[in-house]
Amino acid sequence: MSGLRSSQVAGAAGVNLQTLRYYERRGLLAEPERSLGGHRLYPAEAVTILRVIKAAQRLGFTLDEVADLLAAGGHRHDGHDSGLRERARLKLAEVQTKIADLEVIASTLRAAVAAGCDDLVTCAGEPCCPIPFATIATDPLIAEGAPAAGPR
Repeated sequence: MSGLRSSQVAGAAGVNLQTLRYYERRGLLAEPERSLGGHRLYPAEAVTILRVIKAAQRLGFTLDEVADLLAAGGHRHDGHDSGLRERARLKLAEVQTKIADLEVIASTLRAAVAAGCDDLVTCAGEPCCPIPFATIATDPLIAEGAPAAGPR
């Protein structure tokens, strides 16, 4: 029986042992065989799978999304598309939306710095304040004193 031990797989993939075990529990990585001494023995492909998982996470995919992609990709031999291209398009649209939101935030913060805003309360009372306090104050839940909720 041959294979790579947990520490070898984790080291080669650049993850720690807890991450390796977690991915195994989540089903992202197949449960390895065991040596006669009870040590986990992973196939060499496990290193590639771990690297794919980490790369997909850096691209913004959640672990659930990665699990779906891995499961779909595992059925390549039946001639079906894994859906990676479409999922990448959707993730790209999501990232572009986040970038647009961050550009608005950056622009507003640059304007606040340029306007010399040093005190939020004082700035909020000034008509030239670039921070959109007036827009935030028109939210009916906030105006009533209820805590602001997430997106509705």
